[in-house]
Amino acid sequence: MTLELRYTGRPTADAPVWRDPARYWAALDAATRHLDAPVGALHLGALRHNAADMVRRASGTPIRVASKSIRVRGVVDALLAMPGYRGVLAYTLAEAIWLAEDASGRPGIEDVVVGYPTADRGAIRRLATDPALASRVTLMVDSPAQLDLVDAVLPPGERETIRVCLELDASWQAPVLGHLGVRRSPIHEPDDAGAFAAYLAGREGFELVGVMSYEAQIAGVQSTPPGKPIDGVVNRWMQSRSMPELVERRARAVAAVRAHAELEFVNGGGTGSLEATSADRSVTEIAAGSGILAGHLFDGYAQFTPAPAAAFALDVVRRPSAEHATILGGGWIASGPPGPDRLPRIAWPEGLELLPREMAGEVQSPVTGPGARTLRVGDRVWLRHTKSGELAEHLNRFAVVDGDEVVDELPTYRGEGRAFL
Repeated sequence: MTLELRYTGRPTADAPVWRDPARYWAALDAATRHLDAPVGALHLGALRHNAADMVRRASGTPIRVASKSIRVRGVVDALLAMPGYRGVLAYTLAEAIWLAEDASGRPGIEDVVVGYPTADRGAIRRLATDPALASRVTLMVDSPAQLDLVDAVLPPGERETIRVCLELDASWQAPVLGHLGVRRSPIHEPDDAGAFAAYLAGREGFELVGVMSYEAQIAGVQSTPPGKPIDGVVNRWMQSRSMPELVERRARAVAAVRAHAELEFVNGGGTGSLEATSADRSVTEIAAGSGILAGHLFDGYAQFTPAPAAAFALDVVRRPSAEHATILGGGWIASGPPGPDRLPRIAWPEGLELLPREMAGEVQSPVTGPGARTLRVGDRVWLRHTKSGELAEHLNRFAVVDGDEVVDELPTYRGEGRAFL
């Protein structure tokens, strides 16, 4: 089966059943009961809702699929078959090559941008010696040293011309507070972007085709973090002031770059900033992906409510006491600053919580609360990962659930034998 994410008009499959948690999770549990844990599930109706809602929020600006937030080739391909999605933002060059190459009867994706600079010499050699790959894959750069590394693998004249994208730092240098955002490119000011573009124009063996700037302090920060009202006020204040500054600065930077290169794209944003970034006239596309599978991090955004499309289930294997049950596994901790919001969140049954002294354990995770009293050995507990794509690193496949049955199984990157990072 080829995954179809466009709305099919079948109300039994596409109705927003996730608005009734008990019904939603009970149906997932029943549909996958025949599968051994750990079970990963993708709800087809929820996927369709999220895919369509992201297009709506982007208001006509094409979405480049951020593959690190999905890591399931079947879902990536299904998104690219939908109006509103165009191209992939990969996270390593090895992954980009795998996505772009024609192999095993599967056509390669024709437009893949690597979202981060690479020092993978073997992958650079493959890219530089394959005309088809060199025409499909674009590298991210922000420094001459990265170009020197490519030339050290194969100098100009002995390789294909390498497509590159200049990354502009989108962080906000706030008055008094200083740097707010993530540490990415050293190119912050428009004059610096123009100077590097001029340098690239004169550098043999490279072609500048794009500009990217990721406003992490807007797209990747919760506007209404659960249980943290003060943090929400601070975050919304930061976002309301950072975005206007970036829009003005990005426009000047893009103009400075265009003086030296015919750009094919200007990329910005993320799932959390689709509305704001699509209003920026200098941006021609938005990179987003997390909102498709919707890790629980995205429960803390005021401007949109994605459906919980991806989840995993673990078995109850013991009862330490009448007040406790223990599930096998669960230590699937998300990347980022260590804290409670990096833990998987119990979705069903209701009335369960992790123990403060043990939390989500590598092999076992005790739970307590009113819901624990009725759990039996062999029952399932459903959880959601904080991050969307990182869940796929723990599973070989996802069961695709439509209505009350499993209609397909999709391998993750891991299930296809691919571990890129």
